[in-house]
Amino acid sequence: MKRKTFIRSSLLAGASLAAIGPKSSLAGGPVSSMPGEKGLSDDPFHLNYATHDGMFKNSAGPNFVDQIKFAYDQGFRAIEDNGMAQRPVDQQQQIGDALAKLGMSMGVFVLDKGGNGANSTATGKPENLEIFLKGCRQAVDVSKRCGGKLTTVVPGDFERHLPIGIQTANVIDALRKGVEILEPHGIVMVLEALSDTPDLFLRFSDQAFEICRAVNSPSCKVLFDMYHIQRNQGNLIHNIDLAWTEIAYFQIGNNPGRNEPGTGEMDYHNIFKHIYEKGYKGMLGMEHGNALPGKEGEAALIKAYRDADNF
Repeated sequence: MKRKTFIRSSLLAGASLAAIGPKSSLAGGPVSSMPGEKGLSDDPFHLNYATHDGMFKNSAGPNFVDQIKFAYDQGFRAIEDNGMAQRPVDQQQQIGDALAKLGMSMGVFVLDKGGNGANSTATGKPENLEIFLKGCRQAVDVSKRCGGKLTTVVPGDFERHLPIGIQTANVIDALRKGVEILEPHGIVMVLEALSDTPDLFLRFSDQAFEICRAVNSPSCKVLFDMYHIQRNQGNLIHNIDLAWTEIAYFQIGNNPGRNEPGTGEMDYHNIFKHIYEKGYKGMLGMEHGNALPGKEGEAALIKAYRDADNF
């Protein structure tokens, strides 16, 4: 699954937010963990895993606020929402209010620049730079509504007629202009290396690390998506250690399949334990699908996180 799939799902599911009624967890009491059952556990996890819209739609219904409350009842204390910037303003505010009431954290939302490969800042084109900076200004407003202080940035596609060093300099110049907008508001852009296509400029964790060091701002850090880095590089724990000082956010997904821990080749129990023992206090976005359908699949996903977090 690509990010656009998650965004599309979030927007479709989020359409019901405007109709929060008496069954809403905020308006009319808690949503039960499972119909007729108590949840697996309501204790928080060792690490702060962030769920997303649609992950618990079978157990809590299509309303994202109800899904957030359900996630809280299972011990999760954060969400992420790639499509937040594309939601109506009132939905952004509703989600932010729900998180504040529950004491939960907002993870990443995607900085809107027209798509992962679109309007690449690697080109050095002024018109692409302006689209990116417009997204930065928009991110300030989105942050105020939802409470999120992390916004995902993908520089765009590789520009094949330019040397890699020139492209890298173009990206650094654009990001330096972006942090001038974000830094006064305490917002951090997190650069994500992706594996979706080799056409993308940013594909490796060391590449993201190098760029963040060059930008030299607390508002430009690395989003270490473990699914993508596994596909592009592997050797995850070693690469996490190498990029550690610039990492501000992790995302999760097993390979192959991009589903929850325990469904692929990646040993998330050891990875999570390593991240925890290094003292990480940030969030880890659950940017993946559910391996199994329905309520049973959602219960299996929760159990998978309890197992992987059991250290």
